[in-house]
Amino acid sequence: MTEPVRSPMPGLTVADTLLALGQSCLDRGEGEQAYGWFRSAARGGDARALNMLGRCLEHGWGVPADPFQAAAHYRKAAELGDGWALFNLADLYCRGVGVPADDEAAYRLYAASAAKGNAKALNMLGLFHESGRAVPADDAAARALFKAAAESGDCWGRFNHARMLLLAGQSDEALRWFGLALDSGFPDFYRSMAAALAPHPDPRIQALAARAAALAEPAPAQEAKAHR
Repeated sequence: MTEPVRSPMPGLTVADTLLALGQSCLDRGEGEQAYGWFRSAARGGDARALNMLGRCLEHGWGVPADPFQAAAHYRKAAELGDGWALFNLADLYCRGVGVPADDEAAYRLYAASAAKGNAKALNMLGLFHESGRAVPADDAAARALFKAAAESGDCWGRFNHARMLLLAGQSDEALRWFGLALDSGFPDFYRSMAAALAPHPDPRIQALAARAAALAEPAPAQEAKAHR
């Protein structure tokens, strides 16, 4: 008979332990084992575990990719109040993956995620206000949301806040925030940042682009944690 998993540290629940084991497996590229630990944690109704099952199903970590099932798991976790599940479900509606494309639904879910303190959701709301998706275009609201996301530590928020500062002619402050973005990103972000900044005529910004390109090396563990 298999021994039950017991929490090794006071204050940690069994679900906490199972989630930590799952994340450790993801960090090592062991997707199938990670999925098993997350599934065990989800049996007790843990919203975080349901969200991570959704992540595995969305990206094919240890199981065949199934965006429809990913959406179903995100929805269950979101109904239980998980902020990351709200964000991840919003992403699916934003892209029309696993669910019909629906900007209004995406905006509502990003707003709900932001209300739970998710800085990445603040950045996405900024993009919606900047482009006029689901809401009227409003540059002032976009700038405020990017600034809030940046100050909360989100790499994309820092990048977009810096971008707005650059457009406003505040190049020194923009450079500071671009530099902070480099301290908090992940490979896909660094690749996008390098591509966006490389054509700029300012050699200081070109230097930042070169730094971003140098950081854009594959790192599955960082990618796996990006939308936890």
